[in-house]
Amino acid sequence: MDFKNAKELLELCRINHLPISDVMRQRECELGETTADTIRHRMNRVLEIMRESASSPIKCPGKSMGGLIGGEAKKLSVHHAKGKNICGSVLSRGITYAMAVLEVNASMGLIVAAPTAGSSGIVPGLLLALQEEYHISDDRLIDALFNAGAIGYLAMRNATVAGAVGGCQAEVGVASAMAASAAVELMGGEPQQCLYAASTVLMNMLGLVCDPVGGLVEYPCQNRNAAGVANALIAAEMALSGIPQLIPLDEMIASMYSVGKRLPVELRETALGGCAATPTGCTLCQAGGH
Repeated sequence: MDFKNAKELLELCRINHLPISDVMRQRECELGETTADTIRHRMNRVLEIMRESASSPIKCPGKSMGGLIGGEAKKLSVHHAKGKNICGSVLSRGITYAMAVLEVNASMGLIVAAPTAGSSGIVPGLLLALQEEYHISDDRLIDALFNAGAIGYLAMRNATVAGAVGGCQAEVGVASAMAASAAVELMGGEPQQCLYAASTVLMNMLGLVCDPVGGLVEYPCQNRNAAGVANALIAAEMALSGIPQLIPLDEMIASMYSVGKRLPVELRETALGGCAATPTGCTLCQAGGH
């Protein structure tokens, strides 16, 4: 069940009549020489951590280590509870949870790097929101996480998920692609539609720079996790509606990697360009974020 690219993954799904999640699960069992129960137990733990990190800042908000963020998820939650949200229920919840996870990460809490700490809110944000909206079981959510893992694996194997190498398109972009693909399977889509959604996300986020203010994984990282949820949801909706993606996922991953390597060093996690180099960004850095 091993695969090196999306084309091989899709062929395994076709030959074995399996969703992406099952192919990925079997791959992990075979290569890890372990049982399906063990693998599922580990993924259940992943889900537990994701859920806790997405909810705890809503109940007990606090400032980040750098002082740039803290309390945003609580504000969004209150806004949603008052019925004032304009994004719709799924997206409103999704961006709330995504921003919450970044608050946990920035305050040295426990998160799941999916695929990185700086992009850790997107996958749980969207999947937990869909679970609440459509009353989806944890078992099905765990399946979706295996699907997301397959997309993340492809990006890591054939490109990068590091902002220092490929910019934020490699972090938030890949996380959003993972979430989009997982959401499509979760909502009944076919493997090809999952890959369409993932490719669409990478296309829409192509060239996104990594420019952390003060060199901290706080700002604009938190905002971009919220935007990543929206991007993933849009791509999933398009794929589920039957809109194909003209450029295959393998080609989009390669394109993302090529663009990332061409970004100047100032826009690859060095805090020397973009938001970090604005007058306000520089002031916040000098003030230690306070």
